[in-house]
Amino acid sequence: MIGISSRRFRAFAAGFTLALLAPAAALAHHGWSWTQDGFFQLEGIIADIYVGNPHATIDVDVEGTIWRVELAPPSRTIAAGFTEEVASVGDEVTAIGNRSQDEGENRMKAVRVIVGGQTYDVYPYRAPS
Repeated sequence: MIGISSRRFRAFAAGFTLALLAPAAALAHHGWSWTQDGFFQLEGIIADIYVGNPHATIDVDVEGTIWRVELAPPSRTIAAGFTEEVASVGDEVTAIGNRSQDEGENRMKAVRVIVGGQTYDVYPYRAPS
């Protein structure tokens, strides 16, 4: 019988478990399951912009309340034309997408962002017509 130390077995078991759980965690984070059905529109002033991994975000000040607006991953957001150069802190912004199911959470996932009269569809296949 081939022996295996308990330390090696625990390391193997931990790695195996992580390998099984990682895809589920990625889907939970990047999916739409946390959002409500139907479009939600948010208008306010940009408080912060981030175009990076795992996805771009805009913090929007709506009458003193900050909302986190999640966009697409950076490659898709940039392909839609939205970069940190096209918008600035202090600009007016409209975000259209899906609000968090937790109505106590000021968070949404945008499919469309409008800044300075320019429209950026970061999820064009989901954007309203």
